Amino acid sequence: MAYTALPPIVLSFAATDPTGGAGIQADLLTLASLGCHPLTVVTALTVQDTSGVEAIHAVDPECVTEQARRVLADMPVQAFKIGFVGSAGNVAAIASLVAAHPRLPVVLDPVIASGRGDRMASEEAMAKLRELLLPRATLLTPNSDEARMLAGPAGAAPGAELSECARRLIGLGCEYVLVTGTHENTPKVINTLYDARGEVRADAWERLPGSYHGSGCTLASACAAFLARGKNMTDAVREAQSYTWAALAAAYRPGKGQHLPNHLLAARSIHSAAEHG
Repeated sequence: MAYTALPPIVLSFAATDPTGGAGIQADLLTLASLGCHPLTVVTALTVQDTSGVEAIHAVDPECVTEQARRVLADMPVQAFKIGFVGSAGNVAAIASLVAAHPRLPVVLDPVIASGRGDRMASEEAMAKLRELLLPRATLLTPNSDEARMLAGPAGAAPGAELSECARRLIGLGCEYVLVTGTHENTPKVINTLYDARGEVRADAWERLPGSYHGSGCTLASACAAFLARGKNMTDAVREAQSYTWAALAAAYRPGKGQHLPNHLLAARSIHSAAEHG
């Protein structure tokens, strides 16, 4: 009997999303679409639909730890992806877990608010995120609003330069920061990757009409997938953006609120382009 070669394995820490558009469900779809095997650790249960978040129930930190320890002891992981953590206690638990695997890339999506503007992270959780998880992050993927909030009072000022916010965030310990421009008032969406030297690359994307749920989760998971597959950071970031833009361009609106990314169609279109490129 022949066995298929082992795909890259990525462990995602995130909350559930009953719509399937964001959270751990988006991570599953993205990672599988890009040829990885996803492992999942649930940090919170959410009550939401495509129009908004009704409630959040954080999972106990001990349960988060035990979920992760079991799979980490059982399977070889190539990368971590961290989304909404649920509580300050969960930040500490996850930081301890990833610290035990210092050679693995860590992609951190600092979910502070939903794409619809629902505030999700407490001030205590944000403080712990800065203190414990940013120093563990290989790549931080905030949108411009999140970058300003995480950078502190100086960064939170209206119109604060995103390059300065990125500099402050890198000063807190993360290796790379990819600031996305979906919330900026620009003709195109400009996503910029920074490291300790400054700007590494900037990519401009057509600004799509409509409102989308799960774009940040999709982008961060795609970055983790390409890093797990052995891409260097600049290539991983570029290919992850391409996949995410394709998923949003093919999005559909099954409910009464936001559109959901079409993760599977995006994967097929990218694979087809690669075959004929």
